[in-house]
Amino acid sequence: MPDLLQPDICVIGAGSGGLSVAAAAAAFGVEVVLIEKGKMGGDCLNYGCVPSKALLAAAKSAKAHGPDTKIGFDKAFEGVDFKSANRHVHDVIAAIAPHDSVERFEGLGVNVLQGAAKFSAPDCVRVGDTQIKARRFVVATGSSPAVPPIEGLPDVPFLTNETLFTLEEAPDALIIIGGGPIGMEMAQAHRRLGSRVTVVEAQKALGKDDPELAAIVLDNIRSEGVEVLEQTAVKSVANAGDGVEVQVETTAGPQVLRGSHVLVATGRRPNVEDLGLETAGVEFSPKGIAVDKGLRTSNRQIYAIGDVTGGLQFTHAAGYQAGLVIRSALFQLPVKYDQSILPWVTYTAPELGHVGMTEQDAQNRYPGRMRVLEADYSGNDRAVAEGKTTGRLKLIVGPGGRLLGADVVGDQAGEVVNLLSLAVSQNLKMKDLAGFVSPYPTLGEMVRRAAISYYAEAPKSPWVRTVVRILRHFG
Repeated sequence: MPDLLQPDICVIGAGSGGLSVAAAAAAFGVEVVLIEKGKMGGDCLNYGCVPSKALLAAAKSAKAHGPDTKIGFDKAFEGVDFKSANRHVHDVIAAIAPHDSVERFEGLGVNVLQGAAKFSAPDCVRVGDTQIKARRFVVATGSSPAVPPIEGLPDVPFLTNETLFTLEEAPDALIIIGGGPIGMEMAQAHRRLGSRVTVVEAQKALGKDDPELAAIVLDNIRSEGVEVLEQTAVKSVANAGDGVEVQVETTAGPQVLRGSHVLVATGRRPNVEDLGLETAGVEFSPKGIAVDKGLRTSNRQIYAIGDVTGGLQFTHAAGYQAGLVIRSALFQLPVKYDQSILPWVTYTAPELGHVGMTEQDAQNRYPGRMRVLEADYSGNDRAVAEGKTTGRLKLIVGPGGRLLGADVVGDQAGEVVNLLSLAVSQNLKMKDLAGFVSPYPTLGEMVRRAAISYYAEAPKSPWVRTVVRILRHFG
């Protein structure tokens, strides 16, 4: 007879979202079963955010040891130890792993089962010989690299984010298919660590971001020696001696690229296979599990969060959703997932961040009633002091001075977006951003500077001029 467990909550997937739900539920004294068939910590810890940012840090260090005439440093850099960079990546993973480990979660009171989960009924999941009948289920199985149907690609030992960080030697010539955030981050990192790099993008590189600000990032990456081919389709991939040969179609015609390695960075696909979702009565498609604003599936007993829902695929999105599920499943509180307040950052140099509405979205929604306020890094004393004057901040402002969205490119743009994310989520106005006190000298001062410019037109207002005349009369 199979074992039968009857917890309050069963979480499928021990990535960032699933771990957050399990830890929070256990903290409230709720009986939790957590199921994971792969590595604890999921993609973020093992193949995504953590290793990629560790590699970027190593690449930044390598770049910092090179000449930087902006701050008077012209010493030549003697080379890059790629093995040390790889070791740093795995040291960082090892340092964080205990926080996501089976041992820690069992210590929190979570019953961790290691194996593949599959629904055997709308209210039951089976893992090996164990059945779990829970009051609520949370599917948080994440996503995997999306591999496009390119001729010859299956016959080539191509890399994805799941295999890239196993390399102990720098690729001699890395060809990256996909010019999104992952593709561009890894392009710059590997170029700084000694590889020749070519990026092939079918449309526009960093196409989801503000085009003016994205161009600043791309110009800098190109200036470091990365070749970025946009509006270029990959026709076929083949082995060629010790390397690979990639046939592409550019706007100027066909071209052959030759490299030592190919990295596929063309997005991600939700992990919906082999879960028994049909048996559970859960609606899904290759784009992910369908959920309502409260993150419930078509089976009201089952929630889904994170990449598997097919929305914005970020660790912080999964964490946000996990908090909503806890409020709904444990306390029956009404919740509403608001994707519009989620920020994102591309960790290139310079960084590129966004939150809220884009400029085009705001123009479409509030034609003639929105404004774009800007502040350049070159006008910020901290940026000038550090020689990091390439960058710009944009505030997208709607009726009544409300902040609708923001875009930032430049050094530590992600840190600047933190404040702007709060402002967007709380519907703050320009008077709020113009009125706060920012320590000097910081990059955050740009936010206040841009907000103050909102009132630059005030003296031209007939009403304001009348008030000024009255004040002068009685002064």
